[in-house]
Amino acid sequence: MRVVVVGCGYVGLELARQLAERGHDVTGVRRSDAGLDAIESVGEGISDGKVDAVRADATEPASLDALPDADAVVFAASSGGRGAAAAREVYVDGLRNVIEAYGSRTATPDRLVYTSSTGVYGDHDGAWVDEETPIEPTTEKTRVLAEAERTALETAAEFGIDGTVARFAGLYGPDRYRLDRYLAGPVTAGYLNMVHRDDAAGAVRYLLEADRARSEAVLVVDDEPVDKHAFADWLADACGVPRPEKRSKADRIAAGDLSAAAERRIRTSKRCSNDRLRTLGYAFAYPTFREGYGDAVRAFRAASE
Repeated sequence: MRVVVVGCGYVGLELARQLAERGHDVTGVRRSDAGLDAIESVGEGISDGKVDAVRADATEPASLDALPDADAVVFAASSGGRGAAAAREVYVDGLRNVIEAYGSRTATPDRLVYTSSTGVYGDHDGAWVDEETPIEPTTEKTRVLAEAERTALETAAEFGIDGTVARFAGLYGPDRYRLDRYLAGPVTAGYLNMVHRDDAAGAVRYLLEADRARSEAVLVVDDEPVDKHAFADWLADACGVPRPEKRSKADRIAAGDLSAAAERRIRTSKRCSNDRLRTLGYAFAYPTFREGYGDAVRAFRAASE
């Protein structure tokens, strides 16, 4: 299988590695020299498949001529944490540019996977959500993500490409364990829905290899949404440090130092189910945070000794 990963960053690099190790040919797409170097380093030492790097920018349609033909395209580009306008430029306009660029070719891809976010569900007061739950984006940025999901499914279909939306929960893993956030405290109440980077990439890889979830959305989240206070206590105990200070949502909001967007995030609560992904056949490398944080805990304890 020939796969092009547009926006081959944190998850995309791991996806490229997993695919290449299974004999697939992957082209990672980035804009910067550093990004291209990172892609090329992934391919070193892999003999079954190959990983190539191509410079292009989804927001610049002319640059997309450089992309090779593909059996599948994964759109995992990032807006760099900027606001809704930048998100729209990348996730909606950039995604549409990529779809139209490939849709105009004689040989169009069979599949498109767009990596979205569980943020499109909005607030459910701690209740469970799954693929049957209507999305209710509550911020300008999550409304952009919802529009991008429609683009991935509907615009791609106009060109005969089957779209899939992979809704990622909160990503963690190498370089993103953020131990200090929970060990130092204070920790505000709420639920954490998480997925390890390797499983985020693994789920996309699986959906492509196993030919699953065409023309649908799939939640990519681990087995156990966890209360933030319980997680913070578990992490502190595992690292051998005192448990951090806790505070309620009401106390955090009453402090009066939050932006409107930050307050909305704190008020938003849900638990995301991975039943659909499990039913499709994906086996997690890190089913819960306990397995996923193992390396980080061992490194913390080693550094503390």
